[in-house]
Amino acid sequence: MGKNFNTVPEVNCWRNFTLDGNIFDLSHLNSHSVTYLDVDKQKEYTFLITYSSHCFTSKIPDVISNQELQSIYKTPTESRLFSIERYHLSKHLPNIIKTLGEKTTLTFHAGYKNYATFKVLDSNGYEVNYFIPFSAFREKKKLRLHITSAYPKLDLGKTQKVNFFAIANNLLTGKKLPQPHITKTP
Repeated sequence: MGKNFNTVPEVNCWRNFTLDGNIFDLSHLNSHSVTYLDVDKQKEYTFLITYSSHCFTSKIPDVISNQELQSIYKTPTESRLFSIERYHLSKHLPNIIKTLGEKTTLTFHAGYKNYATFKVLDSNGYEVNYFIPFSAFREKKKLRLHITSAYPKLDLGKTQKVNFFAIANNLLTGKKLPQPHITKTP
């Protein structure tokens, strides 16, 4: 499990997964730090980044075949179905996370969490929206980003952009995170 964090149970070093004699290396999802530079304010923010198993697994269906039984990935807190498609897409995550502070990266509200999405190529070479929900918080005086999931999504719906550095600055200064603007329709 790695370091103990109070807010989100973390896995800091993912164990590889073997399926049909193939070894799927998950070390790209091990915890790491990223420092973001807000060039407008000349301020740096260093976040510890951790990833959920939902970045490379999916929900176990109600009815499961013997083949699928071999595809179950167990973590200290849950068991889920290993997804080869999500696994291949997850290889993009460390580089995507490094771009959160860039103006070209879309970070937006959806519900009570912050989300980021990117266009990436799936394992078949098709461009897909890669939906990456993450939680941002402070813990033990450190800034944290926990990637709660990552999966392809056809329609993003209506999005409300939020500045990543507003999230970082508010976390650092103990202010509330930016909230979505609610517009009332008559």
